[in-house]
Parts: sequence; structure tokens; C-alpha cells
Amino acid sequence: MTTKTYHFISGLPRSGSTLLGAILRQNPRFSAGMSSPIASLFEGIVSQVSAGTELSRMVDGPQRERLLRGLFDSYYADNPSEVIFDTNRAWTAKIPELMALYPEAKFICCVRNVAWVMDSLERQFRSKTFENTGLFSNPAERATVYTRTEALASPNRLVGFGYQALREACWGDYANRVVIVDYDMLVARPADVMGLIYDFVGEERFAHDFNAVTYDAPAFDEQLGLDGLHRVRAKVEPSPRKTILPPDVFEKYAGLSFWQDLQNCAAFRIVAKPQEASAKP
Repeated sequence: MTTKTYHFISGLPRSGSTLLGAILRQNPRFSAGMSSPIASLFEGIVSQVSAGTELSRMVDGPQRERLLRGLFDSYYADNPSEVIFDTNRAWTAKIPELMALYPEAKFICCVRNVAWVMDSLERQFRSKTFENTGLFSNPAERATVYTRTEALASPNRLVGFGYQALREACWGDYANRVVIVDYDMLVARPADVMGLIYDFVGEERFAHDFNAVTYDAPAFDEQLGLDGLHRVRAKVEPSPRKTILPPDVFEKYAGLSFWQDLQNCAAFRIVAKPQEASAKP
């Protein structure tokens, strides 16, 4: 059995999870990066042995746990790091299962004002003028900025799923294992944020270099018909800009930052006040 420690990075897309992973990777004890395939494989195994399948009576509870732990052990078998931060937006919807496997695990959830998430994805779409990116499944969805943002906000799509899974995590039985990391805080005060994250996961603090952060996954981005989706700039700093969204679209999504005012919730928060956001419409 592995002696590795597992934690999980999740939350909203375009909210700093790849940046956070790139920073964490500077610590030689840590492994982190963009989304891994484990969540999809995890779901596949559970589906294959659940009620209604011919395998459901052949694999009991303890065997299922060993299969799922073995999935992590096999995927990271050649990774020498002692602490693994596995990234996927689906993890916030599977916290009870992960807590059964790894009772000491913590969940770092990256968030960002949803209007700026939509703005970032719209910029990605427009950057490939003559490419039908993998963000949308048909011409009707990609027709206008209104149909594009509406499609992305659907409950089972890129933004909508991550948003709803995050809400579930913040109000679930294991909310005290969740820390919410606001993108604006991460880029404006990276040293403070990373210090709090180290305290949250119970690791000794490390001196990160926030002027030399590197990460890129061009092959993965290319298959989505996008460029630079997972590229991280070397220097961690705010990059204010004007939104390219129509005012009504921006306003529609700007008020969805529920984490700014969580009441009676055990989740920890590392968030900026709304007026401290690094980007303005």
C-alpha cells in the first residue's frame, strides 16, 4: 500500500487551479498539475460495480475500496513525490467517497467571480477565430456570446457543474475539510495565500518563487481546439482588464459568488472582498 498523502484541488474552471498546481510543484515533496484522468476512471469503476450491472454482486464493499485506492496507487506509482494534489472539478461532488478512502484528505477549491470565469472562457473561444473549440457541442451553442455562456452555465457543463458541485461541498458533511481560494487573492497576495494553504493541509511552509512559476500543456489544449488554456505566466500578479462580455451578460453572472457570504458553513475561506477584486468591468 502507498505511503503517499493525497489532497484534492477542485472548484471552478479558469479560477487558478492550474496556477496553484504550478506553484505547489516548486516544493520537491509535492506533485500537482492540471486535471488528471483519475476522476473519470474513478466514476467508471463505481459504475461498473454498482447495482444493475452483472458485476455488482461479484465485488463487495472492501474490494471496491481496494480497487479505488489501487487506481490512485497505480496512476502515481512512478511519481516520487510524498504529497499528491490531484486536480479535477468532479472531486467536490465525491467528497464522501474520497473521505472513506483517505480520511486525512483536504480539498482546495479555487473560485473566481463567475462573470470573470465566463469572460476568460469567451476570450479563449474568440482567440481561435477559425476553430470550433471543444467547449461547445453544436453550432447552436456556439452561435453567440449569449448561447455560449448559457451553455457553459448548464448544470452538467463546464461552469455549471463545477459551481453546483462546489456548493454541495460547502454545505456537505465534510465542509470543514474544504478551503475556498479566491483567484484575486491568489494573484494579489500569493505568499499569504500559500502560507494559509500549507497550514490548512498541515505541511511545513516552503519558500516559493512567485516570479518563476511555469506550467504549460500545449498538446492537451490543442485537442480541445484552444491555445494556452493551461499556460501559466511566470510572474504571479494581478492583470486588470476590461471585460469583453456585454453588460447584461456580465451582470447576470457577477452576483453568483456565494462564497463571499457563507453563513453557518464550516468551509474555510481565503477570499477577497468584492471591492478588492483585481479586475474591473
